Amino acid sequence: MKQRIARLSPRQNGKVFAVLMAFSSLVFLVPFGLFCPFAAPSGQRGEAAMFLFMPFACLIVGYLSVAVGCAVYNFMFRYVGGIEFEVMVTDGH
Repeated sequence: MKQRIARLSPRQNGKVFAVLMAFSSLVFLVPFGLFCPFAAPSGQRGEAAMFLFMPFACLIVGYLSVAVGCAVYNFMFRYVGGIEFEVMVTDGH
């Protein structure tokens, strides 16, 4: 049975993706933060500020991009239809 997604919630999807982006940015920032003190020239220590700023930047950019994308999808659904997917109903096994 084919079904279509008629509406995507911009706020809820934006929140979920923003938190995902903030936490996943730590996967890159933790090793980078450990490596930077050894690679940076002496007297230039900006990695602490970047380490604190990047998760928040990813959170904000992730929320805004997904919220705008969902809003555009909801608007365009009227004209081009939604994303189709097929569902198979099983008896629970």
